[in-house]
Amino acid sequence: MVHLPDAPRKEVLPSDCWDLSPMFATTDEWETLFQTLEKKLPAYDDFKGTLGQGADTLLACIEFDHSVGRDMERLYTFAHLRNDEDKTHPDNEGLFQRASNLYTRIGEASSFISPEIQAIPTEQLTIFLNKDAFKPYRFYLEQMIRYIPHTRNAETELLLAMAGESLGAPQRIFSQLDNADLNFGAVKHPSGDTSTLTHGNFITFLGNKDRTFRKTVFDQYYRTYHDHRHTISATLAASVKKDLFWAKARHFNSARKAALFADNIAEEVYDNLIINVKKAFSPLYRYLEFRKLALGVDELHMYDTYVQLVPDIDFHMDYEQAVATCIEALAPLGQDYCRTLEQGLLKGWVDRYENKGKRSGAYSSGGYDSKPYILLNYDPNSINSLFTLIHEAGHSMHTYLANKTQPYPTHGYTIFVAEVASTLNETLLARHLLKQYANNPKMKAYILNREIDNIRGTFFRQTMFAEFEQIIHGLACENKPLTIDTFTSTYKRLLSEYFGDKMVIDEALTLECLRIPHFYSSFYVYKYATGLAAALSLAQRITDRGKPAVDDYLDFLKLGGSMFPIDELKVAGVDMASITPVQAAASHFESRISELETLWTSL
Repeated sequence: MVHLPDAPRKEVLPSDCWDLSPMFATTDEWETLFQTLEKKLPAYDDFKGTLGQGADTLLACIEFDHSVGRDMERLYTFAHLRNDEDKTHPDNEGLFQRASNLYTRIGEASSFISPEIQAIPTEQLTIFLNKDAFKPYRFYLEQMIRYIPHTRNAETELLLAMAGESLGAPQRIFSQLDNADLNFGAVKHPSGDTSTLTHGNFITFLGNKDRTFRKTVFDQYYRTYHDHRHTISATLAASVKKDLFWAKARHFNSARKAALFADNIAEEVYDNLIINVKKAFSPLYRYLEFRKLALGVDELHMYDTYVQLVPDIDFHMDYEQAVATCIEALAPLGQDYCRTLEQGLLKGWVDRYENKGKRSGAYSSGGYDSKPYILLNYDPNSINSLFTLIHEAGHSMHTYLANKTQPYPTHGYTIFVAEVASTLNETLLARHLLKQYANNPKMKAYILNREIDNIRGTFFRQTMFAEFEQIIHGLACENKPLTIDTFTSTYKRLLSEYFGDKMVIDEALTLECLRIPHFYSSFYVYKYATGLAAALSLAQRITDRGKPAVDDYLDFLKLGGSMFPIDELKVAGVDMASITPVQAAASHFESRISELETLWTSL
């Protein structure tokens, strides 16, 4: 069956949609909980000024707050999933706005909790922590104690909470513009057919064998960003300044320090990533030169980096077949893991295909009381979609196992460890496909090329993004203007450094920095690169040690957010405080290039 990317949502088959009914069977049910929760907000006032009076009062307040938070999580999850499945539907946007507003009001009503708890003498808090009734909240309270130097008085905390919704405007404005309003027009294929150009098919079209078509797609896509460059640069600048505001308000000396503090990540981890990735430029340049020669082009452009090097292999895999392939690849993780995942991917976890107004890209999202849902824009003609499926499945199984094992206060894991689970799944898929096609040199070269490009895109590209974020936040700290010229000139310099003289940097490519949604969640993207480094180390550990390593890994997934991420990864068997995993990832990248070069001579 053909799935049209511009089809209205109402024409999408129910079997291709996620099933949100376990959260709320109808919007009336959502409305009932919304109103019930709204009526609970005044109860926060009953706890104000009382948290230092004794353990029972403190525990009652914490339990009430987590109960409200749990219901709010369910309301918000449903609303944001509904909104993302069709951003052109005004009812969906209204539901999401109301959920966001209630979330902000809960933050305002509960803003006194942290300052009051942090005002309790440490000796007294320690006594409370040792009581059995506080066991589910122990790590929560320990984290709160860490934030004492970064918490303001109750009045200021209330003001900061009230500002939350307004300060989230840059991200919401960019999301609406990028997903609902931007029109990339139609493109004519070499076959003569015409298709609407979208976020969902952009990369697929860049994989076309026809270079003229690739260039047309590339230029047309970025022409749209060029036409909106001043507006988008304004939203990005506002987002950076929002980050600085939060850092200053919380008494951090930089936005990066503020972003890393929650996970207890040393800034050296961020710095060492950039330093050691830059030391691996030599194999990257070597690969780009190899790609240019393999394609037979005089000069390499970005629109030449997505096309497969192996000729005459057309990829096609229906969604159901993709699920079966993922389950086969993940067999080393055990029958229970695979059985649960297969059921979820086929029955209700996944919103599979692109439709008109649907959010671009892919993600896994769910709460403690929901399924670990997956938004996809699955394209059966793109191997990237297969890898995206198994990537998001890693997130969802992490969520499933954490929710199943942990109590509500510690179920939520951080993004730092989340990217490990998803990227390990991708690594296992690549290894599975290489074994599956061991006697097929062309297909093996195809898969090797895909893995190399995946590492290039995750390890090198995301680190470049991380360095870009670091630079533009630094400029803002120095009170330098953040204009469209600032963004594009900074980005062009990084492109030239990361790709050297091995690729032509087209002016259109400098606009890429305007289309990255993750820049609105500051200092996030580096976790993709560290996640890949950790995942490669853990995949090798599973291959070398078998079941004991698998057990360690599954124990890690079950930890949820009960420990800091660096400590959790040590349970899995990798130390991300050292530079070893990053160096190992660079070595793995170089070895894969050597394999491809050797195999290429036999094709």
